[in-house]
Amino acid sequence: MQITPANPSDIPVLCDLLGILFSQEADFKPNYEAQSRGLARIISSPEIGLILIARQDNQIIGMINLLFTISTALGDRVALLEDMVVSPNARGSGVGSCLLEQAIQFAHLKGCKRITLLTDSTNESAQRFYQKHGFGFSAMIPLRLSLSE
Repeated sequence: MQITPANPSDIPVLCDLLGILFSQEADFKPNYEAQSRGLARIISSPEIGLILIARQDNQIIGMINLLFTISTALGDRVALLEDMVVSPNARGSGVGSCLLEQAIQFAHLKGCKRITLLTDSTNESAQRFYQKHGFGFSAMIPLRLSLSE
Protein backbone atom coordinates (compact mmCIF):
# COMPACT_ATOMS: atom_id res chain seq x y z
CA MET A 1 0.00 0.00 0.00
CA GLN A 2 1.18 3.52 -0.84
CA ILE A 3 0.05 6.73 0.83
CA THR A 4 0.59 9.86 -1.25
CA PRO A 5 -0.90 13.32 -1.66
CA ALA A 6 -3.90 13.42 -3.99
CA ASN A 7 -3.67 15.01 -7.41
CA PRO A 8 -6.37 16.38 -9.72
CA SER A 9 -6.70 13.13 -11.68
CA ASP A 10 -7.77 11.38 -8.43
CA ILE A 11 -10.84 13.59 -7.95
CA PRO A 12 -13.45 11.30 -9.61
CA VAL A 13 -12.51 8.35 -7.39
CA LEU A 14 -12.32 10.57 -4.32
CA CYS A 15 -15.84 11.82 -5.09
CA ASP A 16 -17.00 8.21 -5.15
CA LEU A 17 -15.40 7.61 -1.75
CA LEU A 18 -16.99 10.77 -0.36
CA GLY A 19 -20.32 9.53 -1.71
CA ILE A 20 -19.91 6.44 0.47
CA LEU A 21 -18.98 8.56 3.49
CA PHE A 22 -21.78 11.10 3.06
CA SER A 23 -24.40 8.40 2.56
CA GLN A 24 -23.50 7.17 6.08
CA GLU A 25 -23.53 10.57 7.80
CA ALA A 26 -26.72 12.14 9.11
CA ASP A 27 -25.75 15.76 8.30
CA PHE A 28 -24.54 15.37 4.70
CA LYS A 29 -25.65 14.05 1.34
CA PRO A 30 -23.48 13.04 -1.60
CA ASN A 31 -23.17 15.83 -4.20
CA TYR A 32 -20.60 14.93 -6.84
CA GLU A 33 -20.31 18.47 -8.23
CA ALA A 34 -19.82 20.08 -4.81
CA GLN A 35 -17.37 17.41 -3.66
CA SER A 36 -15.39 17.70 -6.91
CA ARG A 37 -15.18 21.48 -6.56
CA GLY A 38 -14.05 21.24 -2.91
CA LEU A 39 -11.44 18.59 -3.60
CA ALA A 40 -10.01 20.62 -6.51
CA ARG A 41 -9.70 23.71 -4.31
CA ILE A 42 -7.84 21.81 -1.60
CA ILE A 43 -5.53 19.97 -4.00
CA SER A 44 -4.60 23.19 -5.81
CA SER A 45 -4.01 25.17 -2.58
CA PRO A 46 -1.68 23.39 -0.13
CA GLU A 47 -2.00 26.28 2.33
CA ILE A 48 -5.69 25.32 2.74
CA GLY A 49 -5.10 21.67 3.47
CA LEU A 50 -3.93 18.26 2.37
CA ILE A 51 -5.64 15.20 0.97
CA LEU A 52 -3.77 11.93 1.41
CA ILE A 53 -4.82 8.83 -0.49
CA ALA A 54 -4.09 5.16 0.02
CA ARG A 55 -3.47 3.06 -3.09
CA GLN A 56 -3.34 -0.70 -3.38
CA ASP A 57 -2.49 -2.20 -6.78
CA ASN A 58 -2.98 1.24 -8.40
CA GLN A 59 -6.51 1.49 -6.96
CA ILE A 60 -7.47 4.25 -4.52
CA ILE A 61 -8.84 2.52 -1.43
CA GLY A 62 -8.99 5.36 1.08
CA MET A 63 -8.55 9.05 1.73
CA ILE A 64 -8.10 11.53 4.55
CA ASN A 65 -8.46 15.31 4.38
CA LEU A 66 -6.89 17.87 6.71
CA LEU A 67 -7.78 21.57 6.62
CA PHE A 68 -5.60 24.19 8.32
CA THR A 69 -6.49 27.25 10.39
CA ILE A 70 -5.13 29.26 13.32
CA SER A 71 -6.36 28.78 16.87
CA THR A 72 -6.49 31.95 18.92
CA ALA A 73 -6.63 29.79 22.05
CA LEU A 74 -3.31 28.16 21.17
CA GLY A 75 -1.88 31.03 19.16
CA ASP A 76 -0.80 28.61 16.50
CA ARG A 77 -1.76 26.45 13.55
CA VAL A 78 -4.30 23.66 14.02
CA ALA A 79 -5.95 21.16 11.69
CA LEU A 80 -9.48 19.99 11.13
CA LEU A 81 -9.79 16.39 10.02
CA GLU A 82 -12.61 17.04 7.58
CA ASP A 83 -13.05 13.66 5.86
CA MET A 84 -11.74 10.14 6.24
CA VAL A 85 -13.11 7.16 4.38
CA VAL A 86 -11.86 3.72 3.41
CA SER A 87 -13.41 1.67 0.64
CA PRO A 88 -15.77 -0.93 2.17
CA ASN A 89 -13.79 -3.86 0.74
CA ALA A 90 -10.56 -2.54 2.34
CA ARG A 91 -11.93 -1.86 5.83
CA GLY A 92 -10.40 -3.76 8.71
CA SER A 93 -7.07 -4.16 6.93
CA GLY A 94 -5.23 -1.25 8.59
CA VAL A 95 -5.71 1.27 5.75
CA GLY A 96 -7.52 3.75 7.99
CA SER A 97 -4.88 3.52 10.69
CA CYS A 98 -2.09 4.11 8.16
CA LEU A 99 -3.91 7.12 6.67
CA LEU A 100 -4.61 8.60 10.08
CA GLU A 101 -1.05 8.07 11.33
CA GLN A 102 0.37 9.73 8.20
CA ALA A 103 -2.03 12.67 8.56
CA ILE A 104 -1.10 13.12 12.23
CA GLN A 105 2.59 13.01 11.36
CA PHE A 106 2.10 15.54 8.54
CA ALA A 107 0.11 17.90 10.79
CA HIS A 108 2.84 17.70 13.42
CA LEU A 109 5.54 18.47 10.83
CA LYS A 110 3.50 21.46 9.63
CA GLY A 111 3.42 22.87 13.16
CA CYS A 112 -0.18 22.02 14.01
CA LYS A 113 -0.85 21.96 17.74
CA ARG A 114 -4.20 20.16 17.58
CA ILE A 115 -6.37 18.10 15.25
CA THR A 116 -10.13 18.32 15.68
CA LEU A 117 -12.70 16.10 14.00
CA LEU A 118 -16.43 15.51 14.00
CA THR A 119 -18.11 12.14 13.70
CA ASP A 120 -21.74 11.13 13.95
CA SER A 121 -22.85 10.76 17.56
CA THR A 122 -24.23 7.32 16.70
CA ASN A 123 -21.08 6.06 14.93
CA GLU A 124 -19.56 4.26 17.89
CA SER A 125 -17.11 2.25 15.78
CA ALA A 126 -15.61 5.48 14.37
CA GLN A 127 -15.41 6.93 17.87
CA ARG A 128 -13.57 3.81 19.12
CA PHE A 129 -11.23 3.98 16.11
CA TYR A 130 -10.27 7.60 16.78
CA GLN A 131 -9.92 6.99 20.53
CA LYS A 132 -7.56 4.11 19.76
CA HIS A 133 -5.40 6.69 17.95
CA GLY A 134 -5.32 9.14 20.86
CA PHE A 135 -8.34 11.33 20.17
CA GLY A 136 -10.57 12.15 23.11
CA PHE A 137 -13.99 13.66 23.60
CA SER A 138 -14.18 17.41 24.04
CA ALA A 139 -16.36 19.33 26.45
CA MET A 140 -17.26 21.49 23.45
CA ILE A 141 -20.32 20.59 21.37
CA PRO A 142 -20.68 21.39 17.68
CA LEU A 143 -23.26 23.89 16.51
CA ARG A 144 -23.80 24.61 12.84
CA LEU A 145 -25.45 27.38 10.83
CA SER A 146 -25.96 26.57 7.16
CA LEU A 147 -25.45 29.58 4.92
CA SER A 148 -26.28 27.78 1.69
CA GLU A 149 -29.69 27.50 0.10
